[in-house]
Amino acid sequence: MTIQSIIEQKLEQTFSPDYLEVVNESYMHNVPEGSESHFKVTVVSAEFEGQRLIGRHRMVNKTLSEELQTIHALAIHTLTPDEYFEKAGKVPESPECLGGGK
Repeated sequence: MTIQSIIEQKLEQTFSPDYLEVVNESYMHNVPEGSESHFKVTVVSAEFEGQRLIGRHRMVNKTLSEELQTIHALAIHTLTPDEYFEKAGKVPESPECLGGGK
C-alpha cells in the first residue's frame, strides 16, 4: 500500500469528509522519481466546525502521526463545508521548491 493511499484511508476514516484530496507533490522537489515525500491534503469536513485552524491542523497531524515520521512535508488545507463552498472549492497552490537543485 502506498503512503498516499494510507493517508487517504486514515483521513477518510477519521473525518468522513465531504471532499478529500491527497496529492503527492514529490515530483516538484529534488527527490528520486516515484518518491512519496511531499503531500498536499485538502479535507472538507463538518468535524472542523467550531475549530480554529491550529486545532484542525493538530487533528490532521494526530491522525497522520505515523506517516509524519517518514514524509518530509505535508501541506494541510482544512475547511468546513460552508468554507469550501465560499471559496468555490479553491485552495492555494503549493509554492515551487526553492532548494535541492530543482
